[in-house]
Amino acid sequence: MATPLLRVLHERFPTSHIDFVVRKEYTELVQNNKNLNHIYEFEAKTGFSGLNKLKNQLRVEHYDLVIDIHNSLRSRYLRWILGANDVVVIRKRIFARTMLIRLKKNFYKSVVSVVDRYIEPVQKYGVANDGKGLELYISDEIRAQTSKKMEKFGIHQFSTMVGFCPSAKHYTKCWPKERFAELGIALAKIYDTKILLFGGSVDKHRCVAISDAINDRNGKGIAVDLSGDLSLLESAVAMEKCNLIVTNDSGLMHIATAMKKKVVAIFGPTVREFGFFPVGKEQIVLELEGLYCRPCSHVGGKICPEGHFRCMKEIQVNEVINSILVLSSRI
Repeated sequence: MATPLLRVLHERFPTSHIDFVVRKEYTELVQNNKNLNHIYEFEAKTGFSGLNKLKNQLRVEHYDLVIDIHNSLRSRYLRWILGANDVVVIRKRIFARTMLIRLKKNFYKSVVSVVDRYIEPVQKYGVANDGKGLELYISDEIRAQTSKKMEKFGIHQFSTMVGFCPSAKHYTKCWPKERFAELGIALAKIYDTKILLFGGSVDKHRCVAISDAINDRNGKGIAVDLSGDLSLLESAVAMEKCNLIVTNDSGLMHIATAMKKKVVAIFGPTVREFGFFPVGKEQIVLELEGLYCRPCSHVGGKICPEGHFRCMKEIQVNEVINSILVLSSRI
């Protein structure tokens, strides 16, 4: 979601030198970004010693401007120690978020994407969102190795494919796996579509359960579990083959958006006001509006605090199918 900031910053200052600090596990998402000069990796498990090492690397650059789009303890430490000529910081709207979660009082004046929140600190330099959305730069090598991995699944035999991203970092952000399975069974019957399931290795058990349920009803090979087999960029390449993506509120949702895919996103404990909704004109967010306990968290949790999990359980399969019909007449 920071890629629009990098793009418009480079366009505004084309001769500038722009570096980016990122956690090591997400480096691949920006490693080919043409708007960056250098990427500094931070490995979280190295703790304060790793942060100090990073600090020493950054200090020698003598930056004119530091843009802090996290405003966390780590980023505060770095920006304080670098001694840049100017420092600008994201406005995270913590008070409004806290009031909405704890008291269900909405103090948000408008729904603003995190994409725009990242750009807000540099607006005073004449930088503005260009509306072109998220982007990923993918090398020919990544595309070739992804195609090689995908050959064995017979994807070319299907004219219509739908991607499922059925997991998320926190359990309460996950639509029940039984609903994903029911959706896949229905789509395969109605539209003769292949279902591709995306996720990491930690999502394997969930994705296998869904793909097995679909294949048991519709035939072997209708659903293909790709969880744990593809990197983030390889997943992005595979998503390009999909007509549409159905996803929870997750990182893969934003990757699908960056690949300009039509997206049906299912939101449970989180709401659009937090800013992490899919950006674009061909995205639909499904949520149970008016539920007294929503939102209960801005990141999700291990269990439903109320014990009923209505925010996810009451979103029905037919609602998702109707959203798919709205987004594409071809499906």
